[in-house]
Parts: sequence; structure tokens; C-alpha cells
Amino acid sequence: MTIDRPHGIELVDLGDLAAWMDGQDLGTGPIVDVVQLTGGSQNVLLRFKRSGREYVLRRPPLNPRHDGSDTMRREARVLKALAGSNVPHAGLIAACDAASVLGAAFYLMEPLDGFNAAVGMPPLHAGSPDARHAMGLSVIEGLSRIALIDYQAVGLGDFGKPEGFLERQARRWMKQLESYGEFTGWPGSGGLPDVHAIGDWLELNRPTTFRPGLMHGDFHLKNVLFRQDAPELEAIIDWELSTIGDPLVDLGWLLATWPGRGGDMSQTTIVIQPWDGFPEAEELVEVYGRLTGADLSNLNWYRVFACYKLALILEGSYARACAGKAPMDIGERLHGNAVRLLGRASRWIEGRRT
Repeated sequence: MTIDRPHGIELVDLGDLAAWMDGQDLGTGPIVDVVQLTGGSQNVLLRFKRSGREYVLRRPPLNPRHDGSDTMRREARVLKALAGSNVPHAGLIAACDAASVLGAAFYLMEPLDGFNAAVGMPPLHAGSPDARHAMGLSVIEGLSRIALIDYQAVGLGDFGKPEGFLERQARRWMKQLESYGEFTGWPGSGGLPDVHAIGDWLELNRPTTFRPGLMHGDFHLKNVLFRQDAPELEAIIDWELSTIGDPLVDLGWLLATWPGRGGDMSQTTIVIQPWDGFPEAEELVEVYGRLTGADLSNLNWYRVFACYKLALILEGSYARACAGKAPMDIGERLHGNAVRLLGRASRWIEGRRT
């Protein structure tokens, strides 16, 4: 019998995977009901069954921007470290560090059935502002739990380089902006209002100390899944940028992508409808401070830095589009988002609330 192979499964030889699973005592017989999962990640996600048990396989794409195998190893290491913690996450089943089995490192995790609110909400959540308020609180509680992980106790003592972490951040993204000059047709940084002034402000106002901790690295509403039957997190996903650094950078990232007062979506790259009921940013900050005990006196720096970093990442896509390396309609849209994010950063520097 011929099985219809979903797009992307060509990167996973099911026979080789089954043989590897035999060695891990993970079922017997054929791998069946293979479905490719979709999402914002470029990584390959396959859900399948073997011996009646469901699995999700995660491996890098064919041509990843960075070392895909290293990314998989780091993600699997974080998921292993989180086992038994109160951080909502997909349970790690097994990991293969070697590229010899499937052409790249990969891992197997427990399947998740939650939903991404940026894609759509079931009636329970879409029909209740109170439910959406609880969803928002669940998000900030999840982020707080990451920050409270004793990273050394769970075996992540060498997972990052917290020394000089903040000193490296703004400077790195300034250099990133300068590097876009290699793309022919990019009009330059003049199309990004106040970008150099914001970079200078970040250097001059950088916090001098911080409490090192586990960072997710890309914490926002598209990287969490909510339970279908309750207004709370099922799992925080996509740990590929996780490291040991300053957890307040994660908080700033969430705030930079969180809609403004009254549900204003104009300054964020993430749109969720309906939005009414979700907590305002001030409540998120209050809950985070209460749960973590973190010093939030320099919070504005983290919010501004997140807007700055995300704007420059988006501008990189625009620069590539100008050089004919990406669709221009997408590049222009992302450039517009970058301009709006820098506007939000400038208003925060000025002391305005949105």
C-alpha cells in the first residue's frame, strides 16, 4: 500500500526513524498516521503513531539559517531540564544528538492539542472577556515560572554566557543594522525614524546589574498554546532561542508585542481577535513583579530594547526584499511594522504609556 507522504516528510526516513526508536524501546512495528504540523516555525514537525502511542518529531529544515542540529540539541536540553517543573511545556520523550540517523539532530516530544490564539479561538475563549483575561494572566504566570527556574540546579549552568550579557545586546543589533548595507537597493537606516537615537539611549541607560536566569528568547503570544477546555496555558513552545541571560529581556519582548491600551493593535506585529478582556500591560507587569520578586525599576529599558531589536530584525527582511531575495510586499509590510515599533520605543523613552 502506498502512503501519501506529507510535504516535508522527505526529510524524515521513516524506516531509519523506526530503527532508531527500536533502540530506544519506543514501540515496535510501522510508523503510521503521519501528519505534518504547521506553525510559525521553519522547523519540520511531524505527528505520528507507533504501537498506539502518539509522538511529535521536531527537526531542522533542509537549509537552516543557523546550525540546525545545534538548535535541536539545545531545545531538547531545555525540555529535559524542565521535566517535573511547573513551566508548561511539551514533555521530551527522547532526543537524538547525532545527524547520522535523519541527517540532522532531532527529538521526540509528547503531542499537544492546544490552540494558538493568533490563529483563532474556540467558542469558550472567543465568547468570554473573562476567559480572555484569564488567558492573559496565564501567559504572564508562565513567563514568571521560566524566570524562577533554578537553571544551575536543573543542569543548565553552562547553557549560556550571562557575564556581560546586557552589554552585548544593543551593540550587537547596531552592528546588525549596519550590515544591511550589503543588500543592493536598501535605502538605508534613514527610513527608520530615530533608530540611532534609540540605540544611543539604550547604551547610555543600560542596567548595570541583573539576576541571571533561563530565558525563552522569543516569548510572545504566538509561542504559547492554550488549552481547549480552559483559559490557561497548555504549553510554551519554540525554545530554539533559549539561553541563560537576563529574564527581563523576555518580559520586555512580551510587552513590545502586546497591544496598547484599549486593545490598540497598531503598534504590534501580533493580532488577536477578539482582544477585549485581555489584561493591560500594567497588570502583566504587576503580576510578574509579584510572582518573581524581580527588580523592575529599569523595566522601560527592556521594553525599548525589545522594540528596537524586533524592528531591526524586521528591517533585515525588508533589506533582503530590496535586493530581490524576498517578496517585496512582505518586505514593505515588515518595514512598516519596524517603523511602528520604533515609534513605540520613542514614546516609551519620552515617558508615554503606549
